Amino acid sequence: MPTSDADLLAGRHVVFLSWRDTGNPEGGGAERYLEKMAAGLAARGVGVTVFSAAYAGAAPDEVVDGVRYVRRGSKLTVYLQGMRLLALRRFGRVDAVVDVQNGLPFFSALVTRRPVIVLVHHVHREQWPVVYPGATGRVGWWIESRFAPYLYRRKQYVVVSRATRDELRGLGVHGPRVAVVHNGTDPVVTVDARKTANPSICVVGRLVPHKQVEHAVDAVLALRPEFPDLRLRIVGSGWWDAELRRYVQERGGCDAVVFEGHVTEVRKQEIYEESWVMALPSVKEGWGLVVGEAAAHGTPTVAYSGAGGTRESIVHGVSGVLVETAEEFTAAIRDLLADAERRRELADGARRHSVRFSWGHSQSAFAHVVASALRGEKVDSQDAVEE
Repeated sequence: MPTSDADLLAGRHVVFLSWRDTGNPEGGGAERYLEKMAAGLAARGVGVTVFSAAYAGAAPDEVVDGVRYVRRGSKLTVYLQGMRLLALRRFGRVDAVVDVQNGLPFFSALVTRRPVIVLVHHVHREQWPVVYPGATGRVGWWIESRFAPYLYRRKQYVVVSRATRDELRGLGVHGPRVAVVHNGTDPVVTVDARKTANPSICVVGRLVPHKQVEHAVDAVLALRPEFPDLRLRIVGSGWWDAELRRYVQERGGCDAVVFEGHVTEVRKQEIYEESWVMALPSVKEGWGLVVGEAAAHGTPTVAYSGAGGTRESIVHGVSGVLVETAEEFTAAIRDLLADAERRRELADGARRHSVRFSWGHSQSAFAHVVASALRGEKVDSQDAVEE
């Protein structure tokens, strides 16, 4: 009689290798997903260790909600540290490894014979030359596009969207071994806030070049003649913060753009609730966790369809608007600001779409992939959403 997933998982030990965890100042949606999947396994009786880079104020070793966190190394040396600790068996007995590939994998297949599951949010083709110009970026892209697919050619993959699955197919990740496990949406947080009297837009996320927050700034400045009291609130922090502030100042937009910085969870939810529209001008998103967060508050999103995962986190014309160009991005925001009835329609659609994705469902799907890997089986599936 086949062993059930629950029986197979209980008492096992799974190690996640990730360059960041949720407490990292640069953490975002990918780290939130990792935290949720780790918690889902822990709730099923799995011993879970999350290994990631160290950062100021973080304990090198701690247990939070039943998950063990081990932090060593820097943004770059974390990969070597992870390989070393895994090879030397410093994590203890390991039954399976989840190798979180954010551009670079942890090369875990080189140092363990245990089942390895590669978790990919999106492909970084566009980011490499921006973040690491020159030879470094070219080497990084070669590792992601050529070496990693070869190294993990027989391994199980988990992706967060069909768009990412298709990107991996283009890099040579073939065979029935890519499981789509979507992000979930957190329950609505009730806050003491309401839509602002003046037109307002928010951008939420890490401040890095590929998020293209400048496009939202340009849109607001272009629309100011028609909406003179329009405001853009930028929520988040990152190494591009100073450049972005300089951009706003040079464009003369300081009176229209507010930098909220790294805010509390309550404040973030208040901003979602108060905003008329959320702008997501990112060049690439594996899913776009902020889309569901904003949608839960009835705030529709305008985003680029070319970002990939946005084509699934947003239903065009129902829960938000997808566009192709910067000109269309500005025009779509303008149309929503000017049409209260259309905003209400999209707000209703956004709420309905967001509740179709629950973390509980995602955790079950992810746990099934891990259990299958322990059996020596591969999973190739499209994660069904809840109706």
